[in-house]
Amino acid sequence: MTVLAGLLIALAIGLTGIGGGVLTAPVLLLFLGMPAPLAVGTALVFVAVVKLVAAPMFLIRGQVNYRILALLVAGGLPGALLGSLALNGLQSKGLNGVMLVLLGTTIVFSASINFLRRKEGTTHGVDKSRWLPWASFPIGLEVGFSSAGAGALGSLMLMHWTTLAAGTIVGTDVLFGLVLSTAAGGIHLSSGNVDGAVLRQLLYGGIPGAMVGAWLATVVPNRGLRKVLAVWLVYLGLTLCWKGIGALA
Repeated sequence: MTVLAGLLIALAIGLTGIGGGVLTAPVLLLFLGMPAPLAVGTALVFVAVVKLVAAPMFLIRGQVNYRILALLVAGGLPGALLGSLALNGLQSKGLNGVMLVLLGTTIVFSASINFLRRKEGTTHGVDKSRWLPWASFPIGLEVGFSSAGAGALGSLMLMHWTTLAAGTIVGTDVLFGLVLSTAAGGIHLSSGNVDGAVLRQLLYGGIPGAMVGAWLATVVPNRGLRKVLAVWLVYLGLTLCWKGIGALA
């Protein structure tokens, strides 16, 4: 079941562009019954490996803007580290209900962002890149705390605040997500919040799934799939919120 989950998640990433963290963490929480910090940590390392497989393709094609990437990392990296520490702090205090509510809310917000995306290949043509370090800090915070955010929020921000072409937006955002996932995943790994057995099974399905998904994305229309997947993620996020409220009550 876990191998299949990794395959389907990676296929969805390749087909829709929705970030792997926002997909993986709720699946591990709701269907495998993992504790929140363990699910987030495992999701982060899984996403880091999957994006590491995809990153060379964008580098070879020259679809990464290194100046924009540096601005994103300048704010996002400290945010990711702080978010990871915050989740570990809630775990140490036994605030499981609070964690579930916050995670569910973050996932709902991240999934809803996909309804605000502009059509592929369009930009505003206005360079507001000087604000990227400030805007990327809360994105990093969200990634470190919930593993969600870099894919949906990062690409949306690049669409509106840079003049990058669509392919370069995707490539730069993939590298940005890779940096955040690796940094935050490293903290969770050092804290013991990564399930090695589950991670291996996810990767058995995820690595080939990412390759197939990236190929299918060139022949399968993805806008409708992205909307359907976003609705499903909103449902999963609300389910987590409900479980968290129940735990608090």
